[in-house]
Amino acid sequence: MAPALDYFITKLVFGAAGRVCLWLPATCMNIRPLLTLLALAVLPPVMAQPAPETSTASQAIDLSSGAWDGVVNIDVSVLVPDYREPWNAGQPSGGSGTGFLIGKNRFLTNAHVVSNATRILIRTSNDPEPHPAKIVHIAHDCDLAIIEAEDPKHFEKLKPLDFGGIPQLNTEVIAVGYPIGGDRISVTRGVVSRIDFRPYSHTSVDSHLAIQVDAAINPGNSGGPVLQGGKVVGVAFQGFSGRVAQNVGYMIPVPVIKRFLKDIEDGRYDHYVDLAASDFPIENPAQAKALGTNGGGVGVMVADVEPAGSVGEVLKIGDVILSIDDNPVLNNGLVKFEGELMDMNEIVERKFAGDTIKIAYLREGKKQEATVTLKRFDPYVRLGATYNQRPRYVVFAGLVFQPMDRNLMDAHQIRDRTVSYVFDNFLTDKLYVERPEPVVLTNVLPDEVNTWLTPYAHSIVDEINGVKIKSLKDVQTALAKKDQAFIEIRLLEKSRPLVLKRELAEAAHPRIMQTYNIQGDSFVGEE
Repeated sequence: MAPALDYFITKLVFGAAGRVCLWLPATCMNIRPLLTLLALAVLPPVMAQPAPETSTASQAIDLSSGAWDGVVNIDVSVLVPDYREPWNAGQPSGGSGTGFLIGKNRFLTNAHVVSNATRILIRTSNDPEPHPAKIVHIAHDCDLAIIEAEDPKHFEKLKPLDFGGIPQLNTEVIAVGYPIGGDRISVTRGVVSRIDFRPYSHTSVDSHLAIQVDAAINPGNSGGPVLQGGKVVGVAFQGFSGRVAQNVGYMIPVPVIKRFLKDIEDGRYDHYVDLAASDFPIENPAQAKALGTNGGGVGVMVADVEPAGSVGEVLKIGDVILSIDDNPVLNNGLVKFEGELMDMNEIVERKFAGDTIKIAYLREGKKQEATVTLKRFDPYVRLGATYNQRPRYVVFAGLVFQPMDRNLMDAHQIRDRTVSYVFDNFLTDKLYVERPEPVVLTNVLPDEVNTWLTPYAHSIVDEINGVKIKSLKDVQTALAKKDQAFIEIRLLEKSRPLVLKRELAEAAHPRIMQTYNIQGDSFVGEE
């Protein structure tokens, strides 16, 4: 069996003792990882709109010209949320990355560089003095963020970097940043190896256009510019780990960057939108004939549709998508868009929340058209890693209830078959329709009132005294009702209920809170 390959996010992270840790598999295990590693997925190739042709000859570097002053080193202190004991403040840590000036007191970097930040300091290559900065906008789904200096006067004379286009294959690019190995600015060269639709490892669930380069992109390079002809053609953000792939790094291309910048023009980030439907290629002639496509290599079959998605009330399984915004969809899911063949999802990627698209499709051999308003698919977010959020919980009589999400699953390493099934099939089996926010009994803090209840931990809560639990607020509401002498908690796929005598449980609750130094017995979210 071939060795597994993982992405590593190219942020430089420091342990509590000041050691530098490279976030590669099986390293620095004594410090809790800040970021999730994601195995590579094989996805259809995406062709991109080429930038003006650039010579592969070496590009000159003049560090004394001042052109690099806009590339800054970013030092970050972070507080990693504690999902095992969610009432605690979290675990302090820190890291280092890169950013660059794109406008007046506007520095672009990666979201993972500044996620969970409590303090941000930036330095230029010619000024060792650290300057406090703050996050202005952050987009975890495309791993980009805008930060600004709290006192902009120190950066008024810096020249912003300009954006170029998408570089062509086999053309040279330069990665600039502050990676591991020194304190001064670093420059590495490489060529564009591949332009593709790839997973973004920051959230573990999002995929966008990405460009593969063979320039050395190492921890600390994150957020730094990748240049061609003196213009920014990408932002360094992740690479391969392991011994199999060497000098394989990825950058976020200009179309993704410009979409992010366009989205925040109104002062807030609205996230990516999604059709929330999967497709299946129609390459078998008999299948094409049965579906009524009449050949021609046009049309993909709808394999699944999410009811809460943008096309949930329009498309059905078995429909054949013929075109999107009058762009014919080929039978392998590609479209001719901006002069190049690319994944049909790229059309949707260029849109924003509230925008519309026109879809032409076949249903039972009859052509139909519909206009769809695009929106974010919220259940999808639950499967991805989240940041800059306080963990939510409810504690009662030593029982700890938390909403199921990826952060929780990773922190508790839950192996219960029912919980794993719900998490793994949350979308495919449409479990979010009945239970939008599954709640897990994650822990039983030992006390005489809850003796023998520990085996119930790591189970999904189904009902509390007859109240169906669809969200964490339902738990809080059900426990607050005092019309019954006993509290009966039924767990999903568990035949025996968990039962507490209310009078004893309420008497034990303050004692347990004091014993385990829990200041607040619940946090269900900001009001």
